[in-house]
Amino acid sequence: MNKYLIVLILVLAPCLTFSQEKVEGVVLESNDTNAMGLPGANVYWMNSQIGVVTDMEGKFSIPYKKEYNKLIISYVGFESDTLTVNEPRPIKHILKASNTLNEVVVEQKRDAVQKSYFSSQNVVTVNSAELLKAACCNLSESFETNPSIDVNFSDALTGTKQIQMLGLTSPYLLITQENIPMVRGASQAFGLTFTPGTWVESIQITKGTGSVVNGYESISGQINTELVKPLTDNAVFVNGYLNENGRQELNAHFNKKLSNKLSSGLYVHANQRTQKEDENNDGFLDAPLSNQLNVMNRWQYQNLEKGWVSFLNVRFLNDEKQIGQTDFNPDTDKFTTNAWGSEINTRRFDTSLKLGYVFPELPYQSFGFQTSYSKHVQDSYFGFRTYDINHESIYSNLIFNSILGDTRNKFKTGLTFAYDGYDEFVNTTDYSRDDRSVGAFFEYSYENLEKVSLTAGLRVDSHNRLGNFVTPRFHIRYTPWEKASLRGSFGRGKRAANIFAENQQLFSSSREIVIQNSGGDIYGLDPEDAWNYGVSFLQGFTLFNKKGDITFDFYKTNFKNQIIVDWENPQEVSFYNLDGKSYASSFQVELNYEILPQLDIRTAYKYYDVSSDYESGTLQKPLLAQNRFFANIGYETKLKDNGEQWRFDYTLHRLGEKRLPDTSSNPAEYQLSEYSSPYNHMNAQITKVFSSKFEIYLGGENLSNLKQENPVLAANDPFGSNFDTTIVYAPIMGRMFYGGFRFKIN
Repeated sequence: MNKYLIVLILVLAPCLTFSQEKVEGVVLESNDTNAMGLPGANVYWMNSQIGVVTDMEGKFSIPYKKEYNKLIISYVGFESDTLTVNEPRPIKHILKASNTLNEVVVEQKRDAVQKSYFSSQNVVTVNSAELLKAACCNLSESFETNPSIDVNFSDALTGTKQIQMLGLTSPYLLITQENIPMVRGASQAFGLTFTPGTWVESIQITKGTGSVVNGYESISGQINTELVKPLTDNAVFVNGYLNENGRQELNAHFNKKLSNKLSSGLYVHANQRTQKEDENNDGFLDAPLSNQLNVMNRWQYQNLEKGWVSFLNVRFLNDEKQIGQTDFNPDTDKFTTNAWGSEINTRRFDTSLKLGYVFPELPYQSFGFQTSYSKHVQDSYFGFRTYDINHESIYSNLIFNSILGDTRNKFKTGLTFAYDGYDEFVNTTDYSRDDRSVGAFFEYSYENLEKVSLTAGLRVDSHNRLGNFVTPRFHIRYTPWEKASLRGSFGRGKRAANIFAENQQLFSSSREIVIQNSGGDIYGLDPEDAWNYGVSFLQGFTLFNKKGDITFDFYKTNFKNQIIVDWENPQEVSFYNLDGKSYASSFQVELNYEILPQLDIRTAYKYYDVSSDYESGTLQKPLLAQNRFFANIGYETKLKDNGEQWRFDYTLHRLGEKRLPDTSSNPAEYQLSEYSSPYNHMNAQITKVFSSKFEIYLGGENLSNLKQENPVLAANDPFGSNFDTTIVYAPIMGRMFYGGFRFKIN
């Protein structure tokens, strides 16, 4: 397959090149003499699919056609501008930071969710405007208004929301923070809750295997989070949140521009819940008692005259959770039968550095260096079971970017080193290990924005447990007609499953844990290995002078090997290598349309076919709705001169029936039906913006007050053989209302 990939690159690239006129220029962030260029700014022709992003110096080059004369320049945190360009000419344009304006005149509303017509990869960008549609207290709660990601509760005790994409759970996603791997290993279960929502500037969601530059672990896709930048974030930002179930949160940002080149930001997040909630009266907390302190210091340095850009992050987190029966007191009841309870205490330190250099005389040529270190320590117990994990991680990635011939033919190449040291104990069993890998990659991209773009990558890695292996990935985009984008992709992903860290909810049950050792190097098991294939079609349209778009996605993942988590026997959970077939097929159709000025609707239907060969036969994945419907309606009033505005948002999730794990061998009172009933889940929020400095919001979740009747099996006998909190298919807490405020000083 690799030789065909190379042949395709060699054949297509020369055939698609041609000469054309171009508009070239630079985008700056101020009119100072030491003005800095804006890397990553969007530059595109209005009502066309022709667009580019600025390089590390803020420079751009875009094809010119006479039928287009309105050039739009935009960047997060800055006011978008539209230029009239009637002929190819040099452009030097200065964008004004939105937080320096006394008033803002909006001529064209920017989409809160943006789909790229130009990228060869299927990428959806969620910006801060979309994140404000919900309380968005942390990253795991940032996807409630986006149909690409499914949000589910993992168990009946921790209340932690887990995400899925293309029918596969988050371990099959590569979750990165500014393209550095973030949620993995020991942080897999709770890591999404460790990034506060106010820290997030934007989220890029890539369906299908991503770029080889970011590693080999991505199977179903990649979620990359861009954090707010000290240079463009508010000087002071304060956000407070409170809900009726006792959850309290406070976020504070303090940013300072120390010089023309150096900025720094201090970000503080604190949350707690001390109120005990048991709406279903089963004697167990519906949500954990919790306490978290999360502090990050972020530095941004830019010297674009000499070609340097860098970011340095340092963060410390302490997170404490108590779950279990409402009368559990850890001081007197820990490891006793007085009451069933659990504590999960996590301490985490991480730091990362990103360094970029653009050659002043060769603006298309640059190198980047990424490195990170993290220390994640979790001490926990669940009833009489203990689970402790200490995960130390080191990651480094060196990237070189340049061109082949002209700027339409680009390549990236580099080296990656990763180390993961695990001290892991389940009860008294030691599963400690060290993982080391080194890899090299090469990625070629061809960008003809009018018709064809493609990205073809190959990486070779050597891992002490996964062995030596090759990861090919390929993405192509073709434009058959106006406002249309047809994409195709395929690629391989490989990973070591951290079976305990990824399935911690199983400790909160009486199930016996069984690992069917096959002689592999990871818990006695083999690495997971899969191929992902996908096609996507995006069509933009204008109907009744209102913009809209429709998207059709189909993706399929075939596993060569998968670690089967088998809990079809209610008395045990078994981990074993796949013996047979396992696949995940996903189909989605999504429609976005502006019904009226300022009134947008987003709808989607998704169908999943996810099946694996278990020891008991071929079964659909449990707790996954095969049919899902999504609708989001957002309305906002026109922004007044004094910054005043109202925003209204409503989201509906319709989830079809889900297959439940087999409980037929349980006593009759602890047996569940084969399938759950379909249900609707509704959220809404109203925001009142008083000025550019202050706003308040009120909202409600689960407005239909739907609650699963028996989320905890054998709640009356938590130390018995039928106790189980893992079969959660619907909300546990009923209707919940919340409120909060946001205060800014520019």
